[in-house]
Amino acid sequence: MGGESRYDNAPAVAYPKLVGQPVGQHIHNIYRDRLGQFTGGGQYASKNLLSMMDEGRASGDEHVKLSVYSVPDLARPSFKEATSNSFKPTHVGESFGPSWSTHWFKIHLKVPTELREKAHLEFHWDANNEGLIWTQDGEPVHGLTGGGERTEWILPKSWRDGKTHLFYIEMACNGMFGNAPGGDSIQPPNPDKYFQLQKADIVAVNLEARALFVDFWIIGDAAREFPDDSWEEHKALEVANSIVNAFVPGSQESIIRCRKIAQEYLGDHVDSAKVYESDQTPIVYGVGHCHIDTCWLWPWAETKRKVARSWANQCDLLDRYPEHRFVCSQAQQYKWLKEYYPALFDRVKAHVKRGTFQPIGGSWVEHDTNLPSGESLVRQFLYGQRFFESHFGERHTTFWLPDTFGYSSQIPQICRLAGMSRFLTQKLSWNNVNRFPHTTFNWVALDGSQVLAHMPPCETYTAEAHFGDVKRSVTQHKSLDQDNTSLLVFGKGDGGGGPTFHHIEKLRRCRGLSDKTGLLPRVHMGDSVDDFFARLEKKAREGTKFTTWDGELYFEFHRGTYTTHAKNKRGNRKSEILMHDLEYMATLASILDSIEENKKPAYRYPKQDIDDLWEMILLCQFHDCLPGTSIHMCYDDSDKVYAEVFERGQALLNQALSTLGFTDATRGNGRNMVAINTLPWPRTELVRVPGETKTASSSAYKLVRSEGGIGGVEDVSSMERKLHAKIDEPKSGVFRLSNNDFVVQVENGAITSLMDLKAKREIIPQGSKANQLVLFDDKPLYWQAWDVEVYHLETRQELESGKSRIVDAGPERVSVVSETKISEHSWAKTTISLAASVNDRPSYVEIETEVEWRESMKFLKVEFPVDIRNTEASYETQFGVTRRPTHYNTSWDMAKFEVCCHKWADLSEHGYGVSILNDSKYGFATSGNLMRLSLIRAPKAPDAHADMGRHHIRYAIFPHQGPLDSRTVRAAFNFNNPMQMYSTSNNGSSKATSLLSAIKAISRDPEQGDEDDDGEDNDNDNHTSLILDTVKRGEDDEDVSRDDLPKRKGRSLILRVYDSLGGKSRGVIETWLPVKKVWKCNVLEDDEEEIIFKDGKFKLELRAFEIATYRLQL
Repeated sequence: MGGESRYDNAPAVAYPKLVGQPVGQHIHNIYRDRLGQFTGGGQYASKNLLSMMDEGRASGDEHVKLSVYSVPDLARPSFKEATSNSFKPTHVGESFGPSWSTHWFKIHLKVPTELREKAHLEFHWDANNEGLIWTQDGEPVHGLTGGGERTEWILPKSWRDGKTHLFYIEMACNGMFGNAPGGDSIQPPNPDKYFQLQKADIVAVNLEARALFVDFWIIGDAAREFPDDSWEEHKALEVANSIVNAFVPGSQESIIRCRKIAQEYLGDHVDSAKVYESDQTPIVYGVGHCHIDTCWLWPWAETKRKVARSWANQCDLLDRYPEHRFVCSQAQQYKWLKEYYPALFDRVKAHVKRGTFQPIGGSWVEHDTNLPSGESLVRQFLYGQRFFESHFGERHTTFWLPDTFGYSSQIPQICRLAGMSRFLTQKLSWNNVNRFPHTTFNWVALDGSQVLAHMPPCETYTAEAHFGDVKRSVTQHKSLDQDNTSLLVFGKGDGGGGPTFHHIEKLRRCRGLSDKTGLLPRVHMGDSVDDFFARLEKKAREGTKFTTWDGELYFEFHRGTYTTHAKNKRGNRKSEILMHDLEYMATLASILDSIEENKKPAYRYPKQDIDDLWEMILLCQFHDCLPGTSIHMCYDDSDKVYAEVFERGQALLNQALSTLGFTDATRGNGRNMVAINTLPWPRTELVRVPGETKTASSSAYKLVRSEGGIGGVEDVSSMERKLHAKIDEPKSGVFRLSNNDFVVQVENGAITSLMDLKAKREIIPQGSKANQLVLFDDKPLYWQAWDVEVYHLETRQELESGKSRIVDAGPERVSVVSETKISEHSWAKTTISLAASVNDRPSYVEIETEVEWRESMKFLKVEFPVDIRNTEASYETQFGVTRRPTHYNTSWDMAKFEVCCHKWADLSEHGYGVSILNDSKYGFATSGNLMRLSLIRAPKAPDAHADMGRHHIRYAIFPHQGPLDSRTVRAAFNFNNPMQMYSTSNNGSSKATSLLSAIKAISRDPEQGDEDDDGEDNDNDNHTSLILDTVKRGEDDEDVSRDDLPKRKGRSLILRVYDSLGGKSRGVIETWLPVKKVWKCNVLEDDEEEIIFKDGKFKLELRAFEIATYRLQL
């Protein structure tokens, strides 16, 4: 029965009974280390794969005849200019320089007979510097990097005809990262660097050997980077060693066999885009990218050439690799390409139309977001989006900003107002204190607006498309609970270049490996960044709840960028203010004919000039220019730009004012003098008259009262009894300044007492000193211009002032000046002033400091200890307020030992507070009750001369009863926008001059009955936080528009209003202008909602920190 069953399943082939040769286990580390011999240089190069990479090579005058034109004076001529010059013979081995010079090479090339039938011919050129290949007809076709990177150009097949062919190479005497000496790229450039031409060869490339090189690269990475306890790692090591064993030097057949072996691990589709056609679901999405710093270790002029070099290469790769998608941001760079390389621009446009070259970002440049004003941030998007829409037919939905040093809390709101709901960066991966906890998340602005943000988990925007980059796209992903997908942004960057063919080939093999073997995250090529975000948004609609991050994305690194290159930052602040006034006055002048009967337009809104000026300002806001982290050449350039902005801008402003009936006060002989107030609230101030000095019978000051627009000017000589600004010296070296609000005691240049008379409160703690200049050692770990580290605070040195003296004795203003020796070569002269109180307007203690600065690796700050306690301080940011800790409870708190502010910082407790105002500074810190304004740094890299020279700085102490409110906001605006004196022939009574009061922003609703009878602002009103920040003409007005975009008939005014303090705000805009309709629109000026306009007014209601834009159709 059952016991009779018989085992009869013997194997078809018997397992050998006797052992053969002994077989040992591979010694893992030895076999792994062996892999480097197969593709490395050195002693085995003649016997390994490198010996088979070429099938032939030709050089020398018979085949590659060289001549050169060396351009004088570091000029960068056009193709036509350069090639019209005489060329002299040259040869491989000759050196060219100095740094930043340009040399044009004329190359006569003839392919030798023995190479004409080879499958693939390239021209190899390497002088260890950058270059651009031009056709004989003047078309740029290929960029060269040098130093073994991107040195090849595929020769046209038609050149195998035995004839001599001509082309040109434009050599730039700089590397991808400029001209730094030695191996430290951020050191100041060597001005006398020379580059030797090392290679100019025709090469027959062994494409199978090149492909095997990449096969082996990826399999070797798997053997090195997969876990030792995984079968995939062991299999990779087995396959790689099998390839080494199968290779026979000189045998093309062995290369074919090796590639067959590689297919065991990579699959058999890695030689084409077909590898991405499997039905397996990817989670990593590769996109090519070329980050080109608009300036950094090279000037703008070189960036223009970097753009051409980089994008010409990408056009070539897009032709060769159907899966390749290339993204690049910065409208400025596209504009340069259009201007200087029109043929290449057309080539780019063709690829954009096909969807393979993908403009992205929506901004003019990849700008800093800490330092520009709110309106500047708006203009970055306005000018960027309009350029992209005008030239490529689309606006962008993703704000692309991978390399900026922190991200303002209002960026998400401005993005949404500019048509963008998505955001990409990665810079927070550089944090040197805390690790940012999210990869994919919702970033929320102060007003509650959100964008969907993604930070590529491989933590770079210049990935090399290595095996490890794909792997880290999952292993470093911090949002896997919500979504496991990520972007892999790859390509040479910072100095340009973008993806290479090696990058694309490696990713093909990574995908093949994932499908054939597994374990490596599956990567996909061919999708866009928008496709990636669209999938995330779809998940959100289907119920995925992405984590949220409210407020600023504070960068725990590069905190010194708030202060470095003070002159540049001052130029930015002053140019922003100039543009505000220019656009306001030009707008009014351009509609003058609409209010004067039978008047023909005599003034045309200078849109082209305004666009030019804005584009220059926006360019200087690039994230390595405005923060102060570029080489000295860049600041020579930006100094010229700001000088032109001020010269042209002031001339345009004067033209607009002249149209409105105003002339410079110095040319009006003091007759019919008025002051112009460009801010939207009443002001009463003492203003110093240009060119006038105080005499026994007259004052150099005038009292200006402005309800809005034009301010009446009153002589103060008869008011001296009412003016109460006094100064005395109760004892030697101690000065007492007083007005109706304060008594200030100054001793040795510092304020030892500040008494608020109305509050009966001493502001300076006993034994402390405000306006105390302090000096710190400033030696960060590496990034000099970028960083200031927390340990610098331990090197604090108080600077003692020398003699002090009275310079203004009142009654309009009193001042005492003190001189401070900083070192043998540096000094500071500080003037502390107190103006007379006028009409119970809030007053402040003003300080003007002139500094001669010749230091090295030092940091100058000024301190203000105050008798205030709060765990948070408030700082003005763009269109709002950011609150930050004053304590070091956690590492997140301590990391904010230096922060960014704009025109003011404030520390308040219940019932009282102190604000520090400034006219051009951005670095600040509040530690406990100590407020500290950062003034000047002295880094020596990458600009050895950063901040050297004379500085003029204004700041003020503004104490206030009650909490932080509109008094601080308005005082800071007033401090930065002093009223200017003008003469007018009509005493401000004509319709033209009345235009200055044609638009009124009332920060409350009159129908609610809270309008003051006297017309003065009530600073305690809940709605005075509304700021009318911008008045300009509509971009699409038919008499203004310059873009190839649809135009609107008629004329319109754009008003931008925001809530400055963080609460629901109501108000009214009143105007007697002939307004037909009012629309609420976005910052791109698309109409979104019609607003009721009745009886010359329309109501406003803004949520906390909302930015609102209105278009008034005339």
